[in-house]
Order: sequence, then C-alpha cells, then structure tokens
Amino acid sequence: MTTTIYGIKACDTMKKARAWLDAHGVDYAFHDYKAEGIDRERLEQWAAKVGWELLLNRNGTTFRKLPDADKTGLDQEKAIGLMLAQPSMIKRPVLDIDGKLLVGFKPDAYAAALG
Repeated sequence: MTTTIYGIKACDTMKKARAWLDAHGVDYAFHDYKAEGIDRERLEQWAAKVGWELLLNRNGTTFRKLPDADKTGLDQEKAIGLMLAQPSMIKRPVLDIDGKLLVGFKPDAYAAALG
C-alpha cells in the first residue's frame, strides 16, 4: 500500500494527521506544498475524484484575503488556478491511499481507510 499525505508542514491539522499516522504505525510519504509545490494534473485528478469544492479551502485566511473578483464566479478551472498560485488554499491534509483520497483530517475516516 502506498500512502502519501499532502499539506503544509506548519499546519496544525497536518500535525494532528501526521501524529495519528505515526501513532498507528502507518508508513507514508509527506509532500509539502510549500517546499515541493503541486502540479495542475494532480489537482485536476483530485478534483475529478472528490470535487474542486471539497479541495478549495474557503475558510482559510489566504482565500478570505482574496479580492472579491477572485472569489466570485468560481468554477473548477478558476479554483485550480487559485490553488496552483497559492497552495495554502488547498484543504489540508489530502491523504492518498493507493489512489483513494481523504480530504481533511477525521480520525474515524483514517481508521476506516487504513484499518
């Protein structure tokens, strides 16, 4: 099983998710958006699986600080463009377990997906 967790190192939710994975002995790779970036193809694949609406973090300060013109008329293309420009707008974490995606950290969902 290949497991990768995507996010930002300093994020509190990421710290909780990684601590959960460590405590449960899950072997995983960590992909830091700030250090490694993210590519359009991956975001498009994720959006096809879970929807761009779930991926776009509208509650974060990065999104809230956007000009109103950037926040209106959102569709998949515009949302992916925003997430590419500022990866901190991607909801965290994104956990990829052999192609199955979990967005956000919910211990029960992690337990169900990882055994």
